[in-house]
Amino acid sequence: MPTMRRVRFKLSKTGLRSPLLWIRHHGFRASDIFTASYPRSGSTWLRFILVELLAGQSSGFKGVNLLSPDVGEHSGAQALLPGNGRLIKTHELYRLSYKKAIYLARDPRDVMLSEYAYEKALGVIDEGLDAFLDAFLRKGVNPFGLWTDHVNTWLDAAEANQCELLIVRFEDMRRDTVPCLKQMMEFLNFPVDDSAIRKAVEGNSLEQMKAKEKVTPQRASAKGRFVGSGSVAGWKDKLTASQLQRIDQYAGGAMARLGYAPAGDLAETLAEVRA
Repeated sequence: MPTMRRVRFKLSKTGLRSPLLWIRHHGFRASDIFTASYPRSGSTWLRFILVELLAGQSSGFKGVNLLSPDVGEHSGAQALLPGNGRLIKTHELYRLSYKKAIYLARDPRDVMLSEYAYEKALGVIDEGLDAFLDAFLRKGVNPFGLWTDHVNTWLDAAEANQCELLIVRFEDMRRDTVPCLKQMMEFLNFPVDDSAIRKAVEGNSLEQMKAKEKVTPQRASAKGRFVGSGSVAGWKDKLTASQLQRIDQYAGGAMARLGYAPAGDLAETLAEVRA
């Protein structure tokens, strides 16, 4: 199984995906809305809460995957949105068929660390963190391309009025959860009161999410676990000054577009402390 998983993972990062993507991106409705994000950015947590608010029932992995399916698995999805619209998840770079979406962004330093831990536990990579970081910044570490390209394609589309886009940062959602979700529900044309949002948030805490995963283990889980820690700024304790400077060099522009400050002086401070 580990060998086959590695082979499938490597093939998923090649041009062989192109015909599959073409097939998957058909059958959308004008009223469909997407939840878009680069992997390991908190989209599972977001979808659990949104589905619970839209469907008016407690959410679990089976129900969420049916009610808010991946792009390509949307043909039979139940319409949860006004106008017979569906809530569809995508990790892909922007495509012209995406007309309205919530884009969940997360600090790439935390994204990279989460993706590294996930792929390592999944058994599809052997390299150390430093080599993985270089691949994350310059080559791509999963089927969805570079984090910088992902961010830029979506933001460029919004600026060109190709897509109606609501950008939400994971860190803001963790800090001000209710206001962020209220804004998202209004964007979905499905406003709800604060008490319903608080109830949905409480029902999908990190502990509750892990408990739900035990009930319904996920196929793409790493050692039986798909739900991560959801840390904010965990990178400050794990990355070296040199690594932070490389991230600023290659991803600084995209980070700035989302309001993430470069490490800058922090990198120099870390170098002094760890010298």
